[in-house]
Amino acid sequence: MKIKTIFRCALSALVAAVISSSCSTPKNIAYFQGMENADIFEIANTQNMAIKVRPHDKLSIIVSCKDPALAKMFNLEVFTNSHVNTSSPNGANFRDYNVGYNDGIAAYTVSADGTIDFPVLGILKVEGMTRSELAGFVKGEIMGRGYIKDPVVTVEFLNTGISMLGDINRPGRYDLNTDVLTVVEAISLAGDIGIQGRRDNIKVLRKNGDKVETYIIDMTDPKKLYSSPAYYMQQGDIVYVEPNDIRKRQTIANGNSVTNISFWISIASLLTSAALLVKN
Repeated sequence: MKIKTIFRCALSALVAAVISSSCSTPKNIAYFQGMENADIFEIANTQNMAIKVRPHDKLSIIVSCKDPALAKMFNLEVFTNSHVNTSSPNGANFRDYNVGYNDGIAAYTVSADGTIDFPVLGILKVEGMTRSELAGFVKGEIMGRGYIKDPVVTVEFLNTGISMLGDINRPGRYDLNTDVLTVVEAISLAGDIGIQGRRDNIKVLRKNGDKVETYIIDMTDPKKLYSSPAYYMQQGDIVYVEPNDIRKRQTIANGNSVTNISFWISIASLLTSAALLVKN
């Protein structure tokens, strides 16, 4: 009699645990909790929100003006790695220590000391500049030295990106094709956080010189979100969305979860065996 009672209690506890695990409602699902109409929040680090040039960045800098022949002096020759003749008209192979090749785009690679070797102008210190600042700087150098009166300078980042990892719908690396990108926009680009991803403990890893800084983003608390130094993304940032406790509990030692067929087969077998023992 006692054995049957024990098995009944065990069976009830098991069923309750399965139902609780699969049907319980996670907390902290909603973003921006506590916000009311016309609420105002201060945003941190507005002076540093734009992407800035760092050592090892690759840059496209194109100069144009009314006289194409004059502008050509300040533009790198473009060659590709495809099966074409990559020799210059005089027969010499084009090569420069700070020029990269990417689908026909000649790129300046910023050196460790934050400089590039620019045609005609020579060594230029570009580290710490935004795209618009760098364009204005190059334009000023060209005009200031009397080469061109009306140059137009276009600057693009070619290798800046962020990595989105963890419980997110489309993890991967995303290029930064804008001067300013927030962590909210980055998560949106990656298809939003999975329903079982933690919105209150998103980690942002950011390299700063020889160190890696870690920031915690809380998407459920707008005040903490907007005041975070990691609200604005920087090139090389890694964003990791941690799974919530329910997701962690669903994954058992052998790798099965409540959404796995083998898990439910095991549960069904266990329940059947327990029911037979109780019956007998």
